[in-house]
Amino acid sequence: MSVKPRIETSFEKGIFASRWLIAPMYIGLSLALAMLTVTFVRELVHYVPELLTMTSEKMILVVLTLIDLTLAANLLLIVLFSGYENFVSKLDIDDHSDRPEWMGKVDFSGLKMKLIASIVAISAIHLLKKFMEIGDTKTPTTIDGNELFWLTTIHLTFVVSGLLMAAMDWMIAKSKPKY
Repeated sequence: MSVKPRIETSFEKGIFASRWLIAPMYIGLSLALAMLTVTFVRELVHYVPELLTMTSEKMILVVLTLIDLTLAANLLLIVLFSGYENFVSKLDIDDHSDRPEWMGKVDFSGLKMKLIASIVAISAIHLLKKFMEIGDTKTPTTIDGNELFWLTTIHLTFVVSGLLMAAMDWMIAKSKPKY
């Protein structure tokens, strides 16, 4: 049995410690979550006074906007929790009653799938909002067929990408030997 040279051991410890270089990025993502919250509240405060005069179509667009922001915030939390636990350090909150059940169980593959599913949902909501704006004479922006084509194409690209990622994960899981 050979003993590792001290320089190799120090080098490996340094590489392992470098994972903490990502920690400031998670602080930045926490700030981005706060920014999404401020944007959500701003949208809510903007539309509440219009509540009694708003058309049902406009109300649906407002609700879709709020759902869109909420999905983005949920995605951000998933990335924050899972990314930190997978790549930096375990969160020492095992006994906390509010700990989400999925925490500590979402690996990189699961994180990828949650990410693409959220992107597809956000893209679908954005596309639905654009479709609802067609024929709305009160909407100041005009939507042309070219823009709708590209929005639909991009959305379908996200959907196909998600399906391909799921198929690859499934094939990898099937190819692993079962002990």
